[in-house]
Amino acid sequence: MTPAPIGPAFSSWSHLNSQLRDCIEALTPVELAWSAGPGRWPLWAVVGHAACQRVFWLCDFAGEPGASATPFPNAAWNCPGDDDLEHPLDARALVHALTSTFAIVEGALGRWSLEDLAEELHQPTWGEDWTHTRGSVIQRVHMHDVWHASEANEILTGNGLPGFDLWNGPAHG
Repeated sequence: MTPAPIGPAFSSWSHLNSQLRDCIEALTPVELAWSAGPGRWPLWAVVGHAACQRVFWLCDFAGEPGASATPFPNAAWNCPGDDDLEHPLDARALVHALTSTFAIVEGALGRWSLEDLAEELHQPTWGEDWTHTRGSVIQRVHMHDVWHASEANEILTGNGLPGFDLWNGPAHG
């Protein structure tokens, strides 16, 4: 018998992604340049970084396919925010980033089983401390998405735009 995938344990993740995507798609370049305060990244970098880190952890680190179908084929070395604050992404680019990188998330959630989560993954070329279980990788990516979606919500509502509700939606039930 084939082990069950872990996707049902993360059933609200697609709702978070669609809520964030839907809020971003109509924003202007001026609105995407807003930040939560001095020294904080602009909204475009927050959202772009969240999408890019999905590729970094799931593809570059954990070996999932799909990086080439995203705007971040070189996520280990070039992500918005961390590595690039000079090239703002517009709403269309961010929607594409969220959509294409979430396909990688969905692939992992559909393929990985509970048994897979204990597997240790190593990237020794990045240093000896680059060892994580598959479970810690998926948890890290999920928590990272929630963190930056909340930051995006803070930016939107702090500037008088409606935010999004992560607690209500089709994935809850």
